[in-house]
Amino acid sequence: MGRRKPPEINASSMADIAFLLLIFFLVTTTIVEDKGVLVKLPPWSEEPPEIQKMNTRNVYSVLVNAENQLLVRGEPTSIETLRENTKVFISNPQKLENMAEDPRKAIVSLRNDRGTNYETYLTVYNELKAAYNELRDELANRRHGKDFEFLNRDQRDKIRSELPLVISEAEPTNFGEEN
Repeated sequence: MGRRKPPEINASSMADIAFLLLIFFLVTTTIVEDKGVLVKLPPWSEEPPEIQKMNTRNVYSVLVNAENQLLVRGEPTSIETLRENTKVFISNPQKLENMAEDPRKAIVSLRNDRGTNYETYLTVYNELKAAYNELRDELANRRHGKDFEFLNRDQRDKIRSELPLVISEAEPTNFGEEN
């Protein structure tokens, strides 16, 4: 008797199964997006910027050191009070001599150390931006009876011109260097 050939495995549908598995994993996999801060940068220019003399009264300097501690205008401050203090500085409701002359002239200067945690940086940046957002909401509610985001384009532009968001980010200092 001759040797019998072993039965062959039918692999004709193997490609279909592999293709279906590939589609399944492509559809069910989520793509993780990078998180960060959306900042509009100024256009590139070969010309050096013009030097402007600023009144230090209008500059709200915020320094985050390597130990993630805040110094606001040279004074230690907590993140919990940063938003409210920034709002008071920008709006200057009592017209104090050491606060911004006008919200249009207020500049918030943020400077970090290279050793600052990114999470701390984001928290501080968000608090500064939230101060502007709350001031805009308050002005929108006084004028139009609704929050800033629900205003039409012309109304929002007018409020933006009165309360421009000016957060200047200075070059980070070297690790542990606080100037």
